[in-house]
Amino acid sequence: MEHHESFFSDPRSFVAIAFVIFFVLFGKKLWGALTAMLDKRADDIRAELAEAQRLRSEAEAMLKDAKARRESAFADAKALLEGAKAEAGRVAAAAAADAEHSAARRERQALDRIAAAEKAAVDEVRIAAADIAAAAAEQVIRSTLSADAGAALVDKAITGLTTALAAKAA
Repeated sequence: MEHHESFFSDPRSFVAIAFVIFFVLFGKKLWGALTAMLDKRADDIRAELAEAQRLRSEAEAMLKDAKARRESAFADAKALLEGAKAEAGRVAAAAAADAEHSAARRERQALDRIAAAEKAAVDEVRIAAADIAAAAAEQVIRSTLSADAGAALVDKAITGLTTALAAKAA
């Protein structure tokens, strides 16, 4: 005895029929909502990609600008360094010239002081020699010259004084 059940007596059949009716009635709406949701998601992704591309372009432009500014700053720094080296050389040359000038001036002052000291020493030696010679002459004259001879010598010097003064005045 075989027992056959009918199509409608099986609960799975009702589920299948309900499933088909559900998709026939609501399928179009579900498909529209599903495609709208997917389209919105695709539009959002496109917008994010466009924003990312714009940000990338801006970042590349900023990188290019930063590189250009870095190169400019490097060139400026190099120029400043060269200027500083030139200025240091000029200052060193000026300092060397000033030092040389100062040394020459000090050397002249030292030579002038030495010459003045030599002149003073020579004058002192002359004065001392004249004093010694005068003292020696006085002693020789006192011991060797008589009073009459001394008076004759003084008279002779007085008469020669006028001619000596006249020669100096001329």
